[in-house]
Amino acid sequence: MAKRIQFNQHGGPEVLQWVEFQLADPAEHEIQVENKAIGINYIDTYVRSGLYPVTTFPSGLGTEAAGVVTRVGSAVTRFKTGDRVVYCQAPLGAYSEAHNVAADSVVSLPESISFEQGAALFLKGLTVQYLLRQTYKVSADEIFLFHAAAGGVGLIACQWAKALGAHLIGTVGSAEKAQMAKDAGAWATINYREENIAQRVSELTGGEKVAVVYDSVGKDTWEASLDSLRRHGLMVSFGNASGPVTGVDLAILNKKGSLFVTRPSLYGYITNRAELESASSELFSLIASRVIRAEVPDAQKFALSDAARAHQVLESRATQGACLLIP
Repeated sequence: MAKRIQFNQHGGPEVLQWVEFQLADPAEHEIQVENKAIGINYIDTYVRSGLYPVTTFPSGLGTEAAGVVTRVGSAVTRFKTGDRVVYCQAPLGAYSEAHNVAADSVVSLPESISFEQGAALFLKGLTVQYLLRQTYKVSADEIFLFHAAAGGVGLIACQWAKALGAHLIGTVGSAEKAQMAKDAGAWATINYREENIAQRVSELTGGEKVAVVYDSVGKDTWEASLDSLRRHGLMVSFGNASGPVTGVDLAILNKKGSLFVTRPSLYGYITNRAELESASSELFSLIASRVIRAEVPDAQKFALSDAARAHQVLESRATQGACLLIP
């Protein structure tokens, strides 16, 4: 037996329950991981709320954690008991003391990276990798816009952009978050509560605007994102923190400059072992060289049993950087 967070219906944080469950033996191609630190991601709130609905209840939650292998399936040769590992593409259920995960979706966690660093950086870091290195390859000296620059993904993007020699303009909600983004490597910031985003982008670029916008906010920033793009620019919509973008008239893309829009996800870029290892290797090398860091404040580390409160804090937009659950 083990304990986990589960929910029996979609809804607010209050639907999350701390329960005991029977942990099955790992299947032949799976490993069982004793989780030491669990990543909390905004997509978890979409699953819980029903924006991304599940079809079978009760359901576990979460896909990312770092820990130690405790059992291996009969066909697994890549890992052994005692190995340090990290994963972020597991079946729902990572909010648990232990979890069974397909061996092909797990990578070894270097000794130089702690469990907390792994859980704080893996999914978010792989997200930044595909955004900046695959969806649109940001080049040195290029200016681009990245929303929610002081969030978990945003702070990694600031650091990665600086390493590339690119100029990230980050939107933030306060002066404190603006300083965090700048400290992480943002070239400039825009306080969306006080400034007009598209107007400031135009000012910062001498009227040229940007070739690419990365937007995880969704409904509230859709128009501002499009208005920040130059002709033939690319809008990368990869999240819905303020709600999904719906009812879009595609003619608006023509009107605003024959723009392009994509709605990518990690699952569209890491689809096999080779892609996982390639992206992970690039991320781990930047972490090992301390180009990318994650300092999770103690106030953003929650007991696993307190996941409901963690979601309340996350959705209040009061967090800065990554949040973790600790079993």
